[in-house]
Amino acid sequence: FLYHATQQGLDMCIVNAGMLEVYDNIPKDRLELIEDVLLNRRTDATERLTDYAEKLAAEKTGDGKEKKIVQAWREQDVAKRLEYSLIKGITEFVDADTEEAFQELGSPLNVIEGPLMAGMKVVGQLFGDGKMFLPQVVKSARVMKQAVAWLTPYIEADSKGAAKAGKAVIATVKGDVHDIGKNIVGVVLGCNGFEMIDLGVMVHCDTILDRAEAEQADLVMLSGLITPSLEEMSHVAAEMERRGMTIPLMVGGATTSALHTALKIAPHYQGAVVHTEDASQVVPAAASLVGEKKDSYIAAVKARQEELRNNHENKPARDLLPLEKARELRWKGAEGGYLPPVPARLGPVSIGSLHSSVSCGCCSDDPRYYVTVQELIERMDWTPFFHAWELHGTWDRARREFRTKDPSKAEAAAALYQDALRLLEQAVKENRYQARGVIGIFPANSTASHDDITVWADESRTIPLATLLTQRQQLDKQGKPRLALADFIAPEGVRDYVGAMAVSIHGSRRWAKEWEARNDSYRALLVSSLADRLVEAFAAIAHDKLRLLWNIPEGSGVRPACGYPSQPDHQEKETVFTLLHAREEAGMSLTETWMMQPVSSVCALVFSHPESTYFSVGVTGEDQQEDYASRKRASRP
Repeated sequence: FLYHATQQGLDMCIVNAGMLEVYDNIPKDRLELIEDVLLNRRTDATERLTDYAEKLAAEKTGDGKEKKIVQAWREQDVAKRLEYSLIKGITEFVDADTEEAFQELGSPLNVIEGPLMAGMKVVGQLFGDGKMFLPQVVKSARVMKQAVAWLTPYIEADSKGAAKAGKAVIATVKGDVHDIGKNIVGVVLGCNGFEMIDLGVMVHCDTILDRAEAEQADLVMLSGLITPSLEEMSHVAAEMERRGMTIPLMVGGATTSALHTALKIAPHYQGAVVHTEDASQVVPAAASLVGEKKDSYIAAVKARQEELRNNHENKPARDLLPLEKARELRWKGAEGGYLPPVPARLGPVSIGSLHSSVSCGCCSDDPRYYVTVQELIERMDWTPFFHAWELHGTWDRARREFRTKDPSKAEAAAALYQDALRLLEQAVKENRYQARGVIGIFPANSTASHDDITVWADESRTIPLATLLTQRQQLDKQGKPRLALADFIAPEGVRDYVGAMAVSIHGSRRWAKEWEARNDSYRALLVSSLADRLVEAFAAIAHDKLRLLWNIPEGSGVRPACGYPSQPDHQEKETVFTLLHAREEAGMSLTETWMMQPVSSVCALVFSHPESTYFSVGVTGEDQQEDYASRKRASRP
């Protein structure tokens, strides 16, 4: 049997197997959708066929005129239609339904506080119950934004606005440019009745607090990705205390934690300081902070933080080795036995889909250094993409599907994946993303202290070009080697090299702003999260190209990124940028806290030794901290 769907909404008619002319007449796009269902070729086959059926707007009648197909949910009253659109994320009928609701209810305020907020309340409940997932909620927010945009002229005419659950000022702190998580939180809270005042990225403390006071905000919300942002959050908390503010402070981001908040941020402010891990936690926390029972909620938060501080203070002290002892336990595999190949080329080489004007002469027309965005798409690792959208599971590269035990989560992931593919197709067609980067190999040796790396100007190894600072593990592991990245480079007197890369994806911020201007926060977030995955693919390809230049085997060596566990000092990016001419050749820049712009960027060192590995420096002692500060002053006068 062949099921020929989509003729009357979701109705299906059975076509005799002998009527092959009917089969041949089925449009190819429709046939693919039907066969995907019949042959179980995709996890999202049913949803895609359903979407196709619902979006089929008209068919020809016998006299050649169009007749509209009536979908069952479209026959309900306008409030139910708006609720359905919100839950399903359907934007096609929003303008007409919102206008109809306005004519029926008589004011924009009644529409927003009535059917729209009722629909979003259902969305929030489903999200809280785990029956809807973040991509679906963001699609719902897109419907809500479109409806409010339609009502805006009426709102302005009435000089009225809808009642809000609360007002929040949200910003990424000074020196930090990462905003995907912040934007997701803004969308989700907006869906739950909060008025969100988004100040953007790299926002100074005074700007945040001045606006919060001027707006009489109920919450201040801070976001940050890198470790220097933690210090800035502490500064904001202290400044709120100095100003005599009492409103709650909420913090979140990749480097934040409940323990750090309790130890380093909350003690600076007598008001409530609340940490949340993701968007699903933000909604109940924010609602509790502005609700009738906020006092009891804040008391519980403060009690938990006091418990965390007490437990931390009573933890047994970790055994740290003296720095000199840790150096004696360094890994010595690079001091003999391994002789790295001589690179085919030294110095920086521009790579990517877009080169600069060759300001430093390192750009090349060699096709080996050209990287298309399509290549990046084919190299993408999709698992972190789904995790960014709070869909946890694994990506099956062979079957091109998201693997999870939760069918509803798999369905949401499949829909998200298809939306992402469509955006990527558009990006390639319209040249929305540009890949720009620089790679380079330099003569290098570890220093006499064995903790740093001297980069030489040329093979004579007489003129130092730069010093790369590294940090060493100090936790006592019963005689196990205590690593520093410098261990993977041979000492002076032995030929060795260090590689570096700085790669970036340009264009995502501009494209995301275009979608925001169209009230489509869903696609705006997609654009940004896809750029993050593309740059990771770019880093993998850049590593491959470095290996080719270096004549080392595929898969050999590591590329630890500056600011990450093997090299926790973000300031090392400055040295790498200078070595590679990354500003001129890749259009990249650094903020005052060494956050990279564009946001979707990677800066890393590259080591060729086959036994080099990734590791975490972890806790260091005061002796190393003082020694490191002294070395930094010496290398950067």
